[in-house]
Amino acid sequence: MKLSVRALNISPSPTLSIDAKAKKMVADGLDVVNFGVGEPDFDTPDHIKKAAIEAINKGMTKYTPVAGTDRLRAAIVKKFKEDNGLEYQPSQIVVSSGAKHSLYNAFQVLCQQGDEVILPAPFWVSHLEQIKLSGGIPIIVQTKASNGFKLVPEELESVLTMRTKVILLNSPSNPTGAVYSGEELEALGEILARQGVYIISDEIYEKLIYDGRHVSIASFSPALKDLTVVINGVSKSYAMTGWRIGYAAAPQAVAKAMADLQSHSTSNPTSIAQAASVVALEGPQDELYKMVGEFNRRRDYMLERVNSIPGLSCAKPSGAFYLFPDMSGYIGKNYNGKKVLGSGDLAALLLEEVNVAMVPGIAFGDDHCFRLSYATSMERIVEGMNRIEEFLSRIESE
Repeated sequence: MKLSVRALNISPSPTLSIDAKAKKMVADGLDVVNFGVGEPDFDTPDHIKKAAIEAINKGMTKYTPVAGTDRLRAAIVKKFKEDNGLEYQPSQIVVSSGAKHSLYNAFQVLCQQGDEVILPAPFWVSHLEQIKLSGGIPIIVQTKASNGFKLVPEELESVLTMRTKVILLNSPSNPTGAVYSGEELEALGEILARQGVYIISDEIYEKLIYDGRHVSIASFSPALKDLTVVINGVSKSYAMTGWRIGYAAAPQAVAKAMADLQSHSTSNPTSIAQAASVVALEGPQDELYKMVGEFNRRRDYMLERVNSIPGLSCAKPSGAFYLFPDMSGYIGKNYNGKKVLGSGDLAALLLEEVNVAMVPGIAFGDDHCFRLSYATSMERIVEGMNRIEEFLSRIESE
C-alpha cells in the first residue's frame, strides 16, 4: 500500500509512546516511576461527574450544534470576559474534541502550502506536527534558558519574512513551564500586529500558574484580538483529559471556517462531556485551587532535588506541571559501554536501568534537556528522584 506523503511525514508522539511503554512495563509487574505523563493525576471533581450522569439521565445523548451547545459556548464567553478581559460572541467560539483538535482546526484553516509558521523551541511535540500537516513550513526559533525559554522581540524580528503567516505562542509552556509576562507579550504583540501575523495562542495550562498571573496576548488591543486564535480547554484545569473538550475563540471568519472544517471531520464534540464542561467552568473552583496548591508543593520539592544533582540544572518554572532540566553535564559520559550522546540516550538508560520514565528533550526541539512531569504523587516523586540521583552518580563514576 502506498501511503500519502502527508501520512509518511507524521512523526509519532514521543510523549504518548513513552507513557505507553511505561504502562506496559507496569502491566508486566515492574515498579515504574512515570515522569512522562502529561495529565493531572487527580480525579475529575465529583460535581462535574454528577453533571455528566444527569445529562445522560436527561437524554442529552444526541447530536449538538457542530461548534458546541449554546449553553457551553455562553459559559466560555463568560469565562473569557471574567478571566481575560476578552469580549466574544458565542459565534466566535468553537468547541472541539480536545484542545489538540482545536489547534489542528486552527492550523488547517489559517495555513496554505508554503506559509511560514514561527515556532519557538522548546515546543510541544504536536505543534510541530500540526504545522507540517497544514502545509506550513515550521520556522523554529531556539529560545535561550537565560531568557526563561521565552521568545524575545529581537529573535522574533530576525525570522519575520513576507511569507510569515502564523506564530504559535504557548504560555504557560509545555515543556518548560515558562509563563510570559504582560510586558513580554505586549512587546511581541506590537511587532506581530504591525506585520499582520496571525497568532495561535495555546493557553491550555492557564489555570496552573504558581508565580505571577496569566495574560492573554489577545487582550492588549483590538488589532491583536483580530489576529489571535486563543486555544483553551478543560482537560488540565479540571483533570478532564479523557473527556476531550477543548475550545477556540477566534475572529468571526476564522471561527466559521474552523466550524465548517469540523463539520466534515468529527462534527460535534461529545454531548455529555459538553454538559459536564459547563459545570466545570461555572461551578465551584475549590478542587482546582487544591490541585494548584499541591502542584506548587511538588514543583518546589522536585526542583530542589534536580538542582542538587551534579550535572543537572533547572530554572524555576512558573506554570504547567513540568520541569525541563539541562543535562549537558552528562553528554559524552559512558555507562557500561553506552555513551550518552543526547537526551534520548539518557532517557533510555533511566528507563532500562532504574525504571524511571521521562521524555527526552529532543522531542521538544532541545537535545540538551529532558522533561519531568510532577503530575504524580509526592511519594512517587521522592522515589523517582532517589532513583535518578543514584543512577546518575554511577554515570559520574564511570
